[in-house]
Amino acid sequence: MSEQSQSANQQSYFNLHVEGVGYVNRVRTVKPKKGQEFLACSISAFRGSSDDVSYTKFDCTVSGADAKTVIRKLESDVKDEKAVIIGFRIADIYPETFTFEKGDNAGQMGVTIKGRLLRVKFAKVNGKTVEVPQSDRSNQPERATA
Repeated sequence: MSEQSQSANQQSYFNLHVEGVGYVNRVRTVKPKKGQEFLACSISAFRGSSDDVSYTKFDCTVSGADAKTVIRKLESDVKDEKAVIIGFRIADIYPETFTFEKGDNAGQMGVTIKGRLLRVKFAKVNGKTVEVPQSDRSNQPERATA
């Protein structure tokens, strides 16, 4: 096959990545009616001044192999309501609406930001550093093709 026809068959992707630091919450295994089960978690990402922190919440499917290992390792600490903080990379974010089922907002519409957790750069539990795997590929820059 010629180079020209090979490049014509390759797909192009646009990468949208968000990097930050935040609390890990709601680690869970999701078992859909159809399809394969998957690991998920929520992240409350820090933003703004360190004197007056605001949060942006992300609901993530954990898709990076190393990220899965780390989130599984931190799952019991999250369930024990310890302060679990990670440095993260999330990809392919998009908004999704939902209806609150409980609490003061029951029946009202809400919005969540969904994404895929690709990488955990570091982790701390109650201020103590937790070792996280760093594969060789995670240290290389992401490649975008268009």
